[in-house]
Amino acid sequence: MAIVEPRSRSSGLATIVEELLGRDLPVRIDCYDGTTLGPPDATTRIVLRSPLALRHIVTAPGELGFGRAYVSGALDVEGDIFRALELRDQLPDLRIAPHIMYALARHALGHGFAWPHRPPEEAHLHGRRHSRERDSAAIAHHYDISNRFYELVLGPAMTYSCAVWSPHVRSLAEAQAAKYELICRKLALHPAMRLLDVGCGWGGMVMHAAREYGVRAVGVTLSEEQAEYAREAVKREHLDDRVEIRVQDYRDIDDGPYDAISSIGMFEHVGLARLDEYFTRLHGLLSSEGRLMNHGISRPPGQRARFARRGFIDRYVFPDSELHEIGTVVTHVQQAGFEVRHVESLREHYAKTLRAWVANLESNWDAAVSEVGAARARVWRLYMAASAINFETNRTQIHQLVAVRSDAPRSGLEYRPDWS
Repeated sequence: MAIVEPRSRSSGLATIVEELLGRDLPVRIDCYDGTTLGPPDATTRIVLRSPLALRHIVTAPGELGFGRAYVSGALDVEGDIFRALELRDQLPDLRIAPHIMYALARHALGHGFAWPHRPPEEAHLHGRRHSRERDSAAIAHHYDISNRFYELVLGPAMTYSCAVWSPHVRSLAEAQAAKYELICRKLALHPAMRLLDVGCGWGGMVMHAAREYGVRAVGVTLSEEQAEYAREAVKREHLDDRVEIRVQDYRDIDDGPYDAISSIGMFEHVGLARLDEYFTRLHGLLSSEGRLMNHGISRPPGQRARFARRGFIDRYVFPDSELHEIGTVVTHVQQAGFEVRHVESLREHYAKTLRAWVANLESNWDAAVSEVGAARARVWRLYMAASAINFETNRTQIHQLVAVRSDAPRSGLEYRPDWS
């Protein structure tokens, strides 16, 4: 193999990158042809390891191409990935001008162009969108990879949704417990009540509610691995007599009424076309004086109503997921027969939660790679870091919504609640 001698930073591939991103970069960029760009003493480096990176970028313009290049290892980030993602501000929509795309393609062709294979971690779903079968496959793609991997990322709380932080909270586990406590107060739980948790994950909410509030709880998930883990956790906590974990679609639940319903972090998988069905189903499962708490990621007004189907998140992380503007959500909730009583944004809390997960992943990197492979670990590192920035910059939002049945004889909310 021929050794490429380093060239000046003003020639070769670095010249094209400079035209794309400019000179004032927060990181250093090292190219496979020996050229460099950016501060030579930068502690964070983006490394273009091979022409495969360019092939991914030119054959899938936008975030998907960059994502494929990173997942494949042809493009790497050494150091602070949040610092590297600041480049997004210099290329806001990740679109590349045609003449620069042509230059990148020519550079790739000079090394013998071949159409790149997509990383196998990319999702390939079949069937009707948001059918029971396809939804189950989408959930399996994301969640049924390794419970041990999720332990490494999520920590002992084993909770995969936005935590609630306050000045006295000292750890991620405490912040997740604070989230469950907040939800329990919003639902006004007390002993003898019956709780349904839709999309129960590894059982955190139902166990907290049963242990701290004495309720009888049912948690449903589409993930076989989550259900197996949750059932074992319930046994360890000696909560078998009060907590049931099912593998079940929310559309198939038929044993209402429940006194309270929580849905934490599964709403993104429902889809705009299914919102009316989703809320109508939950309305029919709720007792006349019960409460619903829906906790879901949302989008600011003016953005597209769903994740782009050619986007990185849809292909590698949450296939078929869709985000909705909170006003749209409120409308659908009330059209289903609910009265919305409280809406709260937790946007900054999710940014902090995601940064904690990234720190966990990076500190357990070797174990994570051993568990799921380098490419899968890269998917999680990239998507969680980018998501944290999106919440910090208000590109993405998250809301908790409390509703009661509009035909309820009393709401229990005659006075302004103190849920702080």
